[in-house]
Amino acid sequence: MSAVASVAMPANAIRSGWRWAWAGLIVAIIVLYLNAEWLPWAVVYPKNNVLPLMAVVDIVMKWLVDNFSWLTRGISSVMEVPLDFTIGLFAKGFSFGDGDSAFRIPRLSWLGIVAATACIGFSYGRWPLALLTGGCMLYIALFGQWESAMLTLASIAICVPVGVAAGLAVGIWGHRAPQANKLFITPMLDLMQTVPAFAYLVPVLFLFGHGQVPALIVTVMFAMPPMVRATILALSQVPPEINDFGDMVGCTRRQKLWRVLVPSSRPLLMIGVNQVIMLTLNMVIIASMIGAGGLGFDVLLAVRAMKIGQGVEAGLALVVLAITLDRLSQAAATHKPVLHPPGTPFWHRHPYAMLALAILAVTTLLSTVVPALHEIPASITMTTAPIWAKIVGWINVNFFDAIEAVRVWLLLNILKPFKIFLLGAPWLGLAAAAAVAGLQAGGWRLALLIGLLAIFPALTGVWDKTMVTIYLCAIGSVFSAMLGIPIGILAARHDRFRSIVLPVIDTLQTLPSFVYLIPAVMLLRVGDVTALVAVVLFAIVPAIRYTIFGIRGVPPETIEAAIVSGCTPRQILFRVQLPLAIPEIMLGINQTIMLALSMLVITALVGTQDLGQEVNTALSKAQPGRALVTGLTVAFIGIIADRLIQAWSLRARRRLNLA
Repeated sequence: MSAVASVAMPANAIRSGWRWAWAGLIVAIIVLYLNAEWLPWAVVYPKNNVLPLMAVVDIVMKWLVDNFSWLTRGISSVMEVPLDFTIGLFAKGFSFGDGDSAFRIPRLSWLGIVAATACIGFSYGRWPLALLTGGCMLYIALFGQWESAMLTLASIAICVPVGVAAGLAVGIWGHRAPQANKLFITPMLDLMQTVPAFAYLVPVLFLFGHGQVPALIVTVMFAMPPMVRATILALSQVPPEINDFGDMVGCTRRQKLWRVLVPSSRPLLMIGVNQVIMLTLNMVIIASMIGAGGLGFDVLLAVRAMKIGQGVEAGLALVVLAITLDRLSQAAATHKPVLHPPGTPFWHRHPYAMLALAILAVTTLLSTVVPALHEIPASITMTTAPIWAKIVGWINVNFFDAIEAVRVWLLLNILKPFKIFLLGAPWLGLAAAAAVAGLQAGGWRLALLIGLLAIFPALTGVWDKTMVTIYLCAIGSVFSAMLGIPIGILAARHDRFRSIVLPVIDTLQTLPSFVYLIPAVMLLRVGDVTALVAVVLFAIVPAIRYTIFGIRGVPPETIEAAIVSGCTPRQILFRVQLPLAIPEIMLGINQTIMLALSMLVITALVGTQDLGQEVNTALSKAQPGRALVTGLTVAFIGIIADRLIQAWSLRARRRLNLA
């Protein structure tokens, strides 16, 4: 008994010590908050001590432009060649010569693309996938979004192969050089995946100018990291016996990589390709701000001009295109290739690909004499823009009072009080609280990292904007967790409900982030509540998905033991399943925070005064220093949340003997 007590006492003493430490820190913050004149420098960071990092970056960027513009313009000229080809292929056609005597080659026929897409879908998923993908492309054609969709598809056709190839190369390097992966590649990936997409625009715009090529470069930079991670993970998970087999048959290092390791890693590599496609689609709207064009530009114009009908139509076309590419890439990832004997002709090994090419060739040739195959006849197109405008008008007329009451209540009772507290709280106290959380979760190294990252916004003069970002991110993440975790619990415990929830969240996950702004703006106009609704809609998916995964991942024998012990279903949930699923649920909350941060940069377009607005301002004024500092600040917020949640999740796993 005394031995048990002696073990328990230090643990209780440690917990009690942390409680006293937190209580003391909170009291100190409150005292400073109420008596700011005592230590004014600890409450508001002195402007005279702000580091001129923005100005330094501006000077460096100007020097790069002055001395290396020949290189950047050369890269642009090289990349224009494949880009012009794909745009000609999908959207504009080709013209050789001048005037009436010019020789013209038409773009691919719209009907041929619809049929070829259905043919590819049939090769991977038979009739269900063929009807879905072909129907999606037909929808884009019939609702008058074909021209913009083909411009977007042309960009994707360049960005995805470049992003996949670059990610594969870096991933192979990371697999072969673990030290480089640990010291360089992984930190860079962490930074690239937490820096908001907008922050990429200004430096690239400064170096490469305005147009489609800079938009392509930004998109590749943004979409590449998942492919790097997937490659490193896939190659590291190849079974040792397969690796040994490559050595036994006398493969060289290169042969073993391309003929043994990469083919064995195909399913996981295809998941990386799928993520590159989705991030490319997510970036096309943002890239449209510097000249990408396409559906992204249509959505952007509609949101800015508050043209709800046009915005919904363009957004739906983008969603349909995303669903098409997502389903095709997922099917390709799980498709098992048919083995053919050596020497089998290409057209026998890939019959559906050859059929798709034949369809494209025939319909494109016929389009030179049949105009309806080149341009979609206006008589068969339709628009739903007036319908959407009427629906929004009807909702606003009949439910304006209720919507406004909810909006005002949220603003006055939740948003504004928290915002006022964060803006008035001592910066030093909040930074110290973040460091203490790191110390408790992971030790002094984590505390040092988090403390340094936490004071960065104060040192660079963006503390107030950072607090606005944190307040919206925190409330959005809490709301997403409050809604997502119960939905995930119900879906995990009820098969019928899960069969409804999973397709919904799969669809939500394919929607580009800008699309979430449209319903929020339609009903709530602009402001912080609009941003909050968009954040919750965008960030709720990981909270649901990881909760389902965690609860359903509890071993069946553990559930059976609880039933034998006489536990009720309620007790099994709260005393067995939820405690064991906490690590997975925490990972879901981690992803929710990351998505909320990425969405907040975009919600600046609807009036939020946070770091996203700083990035927008930097973009409009071509200030690379401002964009970089702001982007790094958002990234550091994400890294702080990520490291803390990872540390707490690891502690939970160790406490449950799962690590």
